Amino acid sequence: MKQKFQWNNYLLGVGVLALVIFPFVSDSRTWTILLTQIFIFSILAMSYDILLGYTGIVSFGHAMFFGMGAYTTAIMMKKAEPTMGIFFLSMGVGMLLAGVVSFFIGLLTLRLKSHFFAMLTLAVSGLFLVLAEKWRTLTYGNDGFTFKAPEFFKDRMMFYFLVLAMLVLVYICLRRFVNSPFGRVLVAVRENEQRTQSLGFNPLHYKVIASVVAGVIASLAGSLYAVSLRFVNTSVLAMDITLDALLMTIIGGVGTLIGPIVGAGIIELTQHYLSGLAKEYPIFERWIIFFGIIYILAVIFFPRGVVGTIREKMWKRQSKKSEVKPVTKKEGLG
Repeated sequence: MKQKFQWNNYLLGVGVLALVIFPFVSDSRTWTILLTQIFIFSILAMSYDILLGYTGIVSFGHAMFFGMGAYTTAIMMKKAEPTMGIFFLSMGVGMLLAGVVSFFIGLLTLRLKSHFFAMLTLAVSGLFLVLAEKWRTLTYGNDGFTFKAPEFFKDRMMFYFLVLAMLVLVYICLRRFVNSPFGRVLVAVRENEQRTQSLGFNPLHYKVIASVVAGVIASLAGSLYAVSLRFVNTSVLAMDITLDALLMTIIGGVGTLIGPIVGAGIIELTQHYLSGLAKEYPIFERWIIFFGIIYILAVIFFPRGVVGTIREKMWKRQSKKSEVKPVTKKEGLG
């Protein structure tokens, strides 16, 4: 087990090192921007994995926390001088706001089970979307607004490294979170909530805390997303954001943390290439259909997601090797 853990760390270290070196060996601005988007949505997908993968909660309203971070950062950057201090302050305010909102929403909604909770989160998220559309004096509605980013981020490479550092930091923090005793209780709640409650744990408390953690991390992703575009509108609160996070988590591997990162890469790269092909070949104009086919194939051949399926096969292979063959009488018993 210890050897497996070390190998996982080595592979992750090599991957991070390759991403650090990449901007220096490639002059492609397009790839730098695309990888930055992948990092941002990886953070969002990891936050959703805390709910779906480790707590067993299906939420259709996760985009509201993403949108809170995006709008908070955009509004503060527009109203004040766009400095690094204001940027980090706006990011912190957005995370605090998302934490408070997710806490109270969690207390009100997490008592419900299954699809009842999922539909209620969708309704609450819809309320925030309507609020953003109607409060035009602050959000400018569907039209949205642009804002200036700090001078430091005019160099896309600097923003690339900041987002990569945020991704690594979030991964380390969430890895420690899910591997802690608290995380073990979350997994127990996911597997059998009634039995966990019979052992003396209050599942509601653990679900609310998991919801707060997921909301705060989603808000962080939203702040980074807004700065990457220098523009924000009500699309950051749309259902599409939640569906993207859900698909990234499922395709990459539910309950793995590294899976959502892989899923974010697969989906973002697929969308990028299919939309590019649509410009050259008319058959790809309805590229969303081809994307749906790719998703279906991924679910068929990787039922537990890419990372989950690979881990399962490796575990089965190791278990077969570790099986002890029974000693027969012919081999001798001494």
